[in-house]
Amino acid sequence: MHRIIKEKLPRHIAIIMDGNGRWAKKNLLKRVMGHEKGADSVRTVVKTCRELGIQYLTLFAFSVENWQRPKSEVRALSSLLEEYLRLELQEMKETGIKLITIGDIGRLPKTVRDALSDAMGKTSESRGMVLNLALSYGGRDEIVDAVKRILRDSKSTDIDENTITKDFFSGYLHTANIPDPDLLIRTSGEYRLSNFLLWQLAYAELYFTDVLWPDFSRDDLIKAIVDYQRRERRFGLISE
Repeated sequence: MHRIIKEKLPRHIAIIMDGNGRWAKKNLLKRVMGHEKGADSVRTVVKTCRELGIQYLTLFAFSVENWQRPKSEVRALSSLLEEYLRLELQEMKETGIKLITIGDIGRLPKTVRDALSDAMGKTSESRGMVLNLALSYGGRDEIVDAVKRILRDSKSTDIDENTITKDFFSGYLHTANIPDPDLLIRTSGEYRLSNFLLWQLAYAELYFTDVLWPDFSRDDLIKAIVDYQRRERRFGLISE
C-alpha cells in the first residue's frame, strides 16, 4: 500500500495523457473509443487530486500538432471535450474547482469555445483546486508568442535588456498566474516532453509509466506522487 505524506504533496502536477490510440488498438476498438475511455481517467485523476489537496493540475489535452490528425478524430476529440465540460460543470462548481486554459483557444470550434467560456465563467470564483487544460497548446509557440508580446509592449513602455529577467519573461507566458509544475507524469511508456511546458518544466520531477492513459487509475497517480516524495529536490544546490 502506497502512503502519501500530506506535508510533501506537489503543489502542481502536470500530465501528458498518452496512449488512448494504442489502448484502442490493443482492445481491437476504434481510436475514438480510446479517447472516450481516456475521459474516464481524466475524471478519476481530477477527483483524486482534489481529494488529496493538490492545488494545481494541468492536463495536456490537445497539442498544436494534434491538428494534423484526421479530421474525424479531431472532431471526435472536440465533441468529447464539449461533453466533458457539460457533464462535469456542476461537480466542478460543487467541489470548488476553478477551470482555466492555456493554448491557442481561438482555433477550437465555436461550440467548444462557448462551452469553455461558460465553464470558466461559472467556476471563476472557485477557491479549491485549479484545473488547467492545455488545448491547441505548444511550448515553442508559447515562448515565441511571449517574445512577440514583449516586443509589442516595448514600443509603448520602457523595456530594455536589464528589464528582461526570468521572472519578467514568465509573466508573459500563458501560465503567468500559476506556479511551475513540481511533478510531470507521462503515460504509455514514452520518454519525451512533446513540446509541453518547455519553460515551466525546467526543475520539475519527471515520472514515466508504461500504463496507457485509459488504464491510468487512482493507484497509479498515488504511486507517482509517492515516487515524487522519495526524491530530494535540490534545484542545482547540494544536500548540505
